[in-house]
Amino acid sequence: MNKKQEEPTSSSVQEPLQCGIVMPISAIDGCSAEHWSEVKAIITDAMECIETPRFAARLVSDADDVGVIQKRIVQGVYSADVIVCDVSGKNPNVMFELGMRLAFDKPTVIIKDDKTDYTFDTGVIEHITYPRDLRFQRIVEFKQLLAQKVLATYNASLRDPDHSTFLKNFGTFKIAHLSEKEASAEQIILDAIGELQREVGSLRRNYLTGSHSINWESLSDRRIVSMDEIESIVKEAESLMAFNSPESANELAAMRGILKHIRELPSLPERLSSRADAILAAVPPRPSPSPARSHFVKASFAAK
Repeated sequence: MNKKQEEPTSSSVQEPLQCGIVMPISAIDGCSAEHWSEVKAIITDAMECIETPRFAARLVSDADDVGVIQKRIVQGVYSADVIVCDVSGKNPNVMFELGMRLAFDKPTVIIKDDKTDYTFDTGVIEHITYPRDLRFQRIVEFKQLLAQKVLATYNASLRDPDHSTFLKNFGTFKIAHLSEKEASAEQIILDAIGELQREVGSLRRNYLTGSHSINWESLSDRRIVSMDEIESIVKEAESLMAFNSPESANELAAMRGILKHIRELPSLPERLSSRADAILAAVPPRPSPSPARSHFVKASFAAK
């Protein structure tokens, strides 16, 4: 009698292990954001080559929910079953996240391109090197080696409770841990809403207190303002216009004198002068400007 083949149930399908990726994602050291996107795809392909156990690779900053990105990064660095960290270009954020992972003393594999030198503190850890030009044949070999190294590192951590990528090689230390607690779905949603409310409140306070992204005090110390700073001032004013609130209107009124002096600069490019004109046309003059602000405007934009 033929038996009907049983379909695998969702409970029998093993969830893939998490391989967190720590790497640059924006332009650095002569490499574009597109270059790092290609490197990420290479790491992901290497993880897909591992059949048992399966690994799902993604950036530690990625998450299915919405929340504070720094919290997601720390949680991702801590909770991933294994981390692949690309120290190419010695990106400061990458090095900081690598330091956290090594402090947690969990399975970590470090990679770098062939144009990046070793860092003194982590040079004792084996690095897997790949060609910066991403030459096909060498990348094929790199993916195979990376898959083998990730699997071996993870298995070693299972076999040996005292396995250490870095920390325990230098003595006995108390390993850092993140506190974990169970919570209901309703509590998680409420916590997420609370985080969003705090973020919105922080943005509102910045507008109320005039905490611009422009450092006005640093500008007042110089007689000449660069085009980059002028561009930033115009962008700041445009952002305030888009915000469209009483607080942003007050901030725009406070900036009107500065924008007016920017508009009067003889060498101002057309792309900036037209934008400044549009802002000035939309912002009514302030009835009684602050003496300190007027003095600052004159000092910042006076001719040499």
